[in-house]
Amino acid sequence: MGLTLTVDGDRWRAHLREVGDATPGLTPVVKGNGYGFGLGRLARRSAWLGVEAIAVGLYEELPEVATRFDGSLLVLTPWRPFTPDVDPALADRVIHTLGRVEDVDALLERQPRARVVLELLTSMRRHGFTAPQLWEAAERLRHHRGARLEGVALHLPLSQGSHLGEVRRLLNDAVGAGLPGPLTVWVSHLTRDEMASLRQSYADFTVRPRIGTDLWLGDRSALRVTSTVLDVHEVERGDVFGYRGRSVPKAGHIVVVSGGTAHGIGLESPMGASSLRDRAATLARGGLDAVGFVRSPFSIDNKQRLFAEPPHMQASMLFLPSGARVPDVGELVDVRVRYTATSFDDVVLD
Repeated sequence: MGLTLTVDGDRWRAHLREVGDATPGLTPVVKGNGYGFGLGRLARRSAWLGVEAIAVGLYEELPEVATRFDGSLLVLTPWRPFTPDVDPALADRVIHTLGRVEDVDALLERQPRARVVLELLTSMRRHGFTAPQLWEAAERLRHHRGARLEGVALHLPLSQGSHLGEVRRLLNDAVGAGLPGPLTVWVSHLTRDEMASLRQSYADFTVRPRIGTDLWLGDRSALRVTSTVLDVHEVERGDVFGYRGRSVPKAGHIVVVSGGTAHGIGLESPMGASSLRDRAATLARGGLDAVGFVRSPFSIDNKQRLFAEPPHMQASMLFLPSGARVPDVGELVDVRVRYTATSFDDVVLD
């Protein structure tokens, strides 16, 4: 009766296998809500792919994946002195990300044999060492003989255009800092052609692509999200409905469907409006919201229907105008969602 993700298992597994076969050194990203599938399921599927390592977002995610995947566990969020110590049983499997000079000594004094990657500051400017800081970090590493350097990490932006020039500059910085080679490069958001070019230019390096969305969600045709029709009410113009006592603008039906704010329905992350068209669309949505007419992600007869009012915690009220086919209670309707921001009541793998 809830919000359900149904997966065409054969098609999904075929896509995962195709990506795995085409991506040497693949490091699946298993973080957050597990791209809608759940962390545990993706950890098990990573083991099925036969990869050597997976990447999690937070230290807090380690317990859920560690029992389902036996390989190395790269934590993408950089280590900080306030980070809780890792379970000793996992110490040899966890790879810490370092991005500040002062954290090199702080971590290795607490965990002398820690496995670490050094993150380089890319044009994203989120975390990482600049070239001078990398030199200093490398010098400090040399004083911790028990430390196990697992390579360098690069998190690149999603902007269009090739990243190869930036990657080459950063890798030259790593070589210049005197990091012991051959280096392993953990990198995200490169195309297959860029990966091939990188491997050709740095043949003695090991390249480990970190892939999340394109792996787990790369074949959307294998995925279907549905909601259940819970109730249907015929209404006339002027009838009052909902939490806020709004009046129905014209005759039709109120259709109550499963899925609300607790699932992520109706919640959007901020997006940059990069063009006049984007900004106009944002203004239009704001105007619609002001009068209560907002397109919902729920589709009935292949047409996205309007929210009658903002979604509730676990259900949503839609307005269906007179003349449209009225769905039956218990009928499934399709829903467009952002998988990384949606919590499903059930995931059905066919």
